Amino acid sequence: MNPNNSQERLSRREVIKWFVAAAAVMSANNSLPFTGAAFGADATNAAGAAGARPYGTDPDLTRIYNRGDVWPLTLNEQQRRTVTALCDVILPADHLGPAASALGVPAFIDEWVSAPYPMQQADRPVILNGLASLETESRNRFAQEFSALTPAQQQSICDDICDPETSKPEFKQAASFFTRFRSIAAGGYFSTPEGWKAIGYVGNVPTATFDGPPRDVLEKLGVEQTVT
Repeated sequence: MNPNNSQERLSRREVIKWFVAAAAVMSANNSLPFTGAAFGADATNAAGAAGARPYGTDPDLTRIYNRGDVWPLTLNEQQRRTVTALCDVILPADHLGPAASALGVPAFIDEWVSAPYPMQQADRPVILNGLASLETESRNRFAQEFSALTPAQQQSICDDICDPETSKPEFKQAASFFTRFRSIAAGGYFSTPEGWKAIGYVGNVPTATFDGPPRDVLEKLGVEQTVT
């Protein structure tokens, strides 16, 4: 895990493209949409970062926007460390691809919780309150902030909050936060070329011929190829 990656700033062109792609990834699974009503969401936090304003209906995507040009970012240094560590617990480096932090996912989450759009505004209090709760649990259990814990210690906390269905009553709200955070992190990760490669997604590329779906796929679905 490289905590310095969470300090990197994304260009505003990258941000809006990533938002669109991530929202598409998240909406592809019916379990991912979230109302923001759980885990301490409240009206005072739902408006996005202070002074935030949207791009409008026709953003200038040829311009390079700097931090604060459109909306200020939300996460402080400690929150960025927590986000980076949690991202890498959920999406670590392995034989399929790099860790989430290496692809800028923590910076993406900072942009996400700062943006003044309905989906992001609903997620903002869920993520911010969830990060605070995660830090409280980490300090109560191990007397250190989450990012300073060993991988085993981080995993032990995440194991308690990773499933709303099986988590203990005292972890139900934290599990709602974890579910949403995981969805946002995965939406960001699998919107990158490296994320596509990890799941074998080729993308919209031209081919000289098309022989139809593989036979084993057709057999699994119980259909047959009729178009030649």
